[in-house]
Amino acid sequence: MEANITVPVSEIMMKGPVTLKSDDILDLANDIMHLGRIRHIPILDGGKVVGVLSQRNLFQSALVTAMGMRPNERKEHLKAIRVRDVMSAPVITVSPDASVKEAARIMVEKKIGCLPVMENDSLVGLVTESDILRYVVNL
Repeated sequence: MEANITVPVSEIMMKGPVTLKSDDILDLANDIMHLGRIRHIPILDGGKVVGVLSQRNLFQSALVTAMGMRPNERKEHLKAIRVRDVMSAPVITVSPDASVKEAARIMVEKKIGCLPVMENDSLVGLVTESDILRYVVNL
């Protein structure tokens, strides 16, 4: 089994992940996550990854501020919050040739659910806990 987890993350990552900008509004992020069934979105500014917005970030920000609001009030409230206000930063990244084992170790140590995959300062993919679990199940 050890030899199989030395496979590079480039073989299991999602290529071309959905991204947002830090000045986008949470309402847009919420819609994208809900419709696309996405749990993590890399945040770019000027082509550089500056953060990651997770479903957890979104829920926490909405929950704290939207308690007691009706759905339409909550949606309006999410239009007033920028992604930069709730995203996780700084970003921990991995290279495409890092092993699946190394990516898993980083996620466990840092208690994060995804790693943007960077090559020459460009985002080339995203590897998530689900990608790693799916790979291990199929060994």
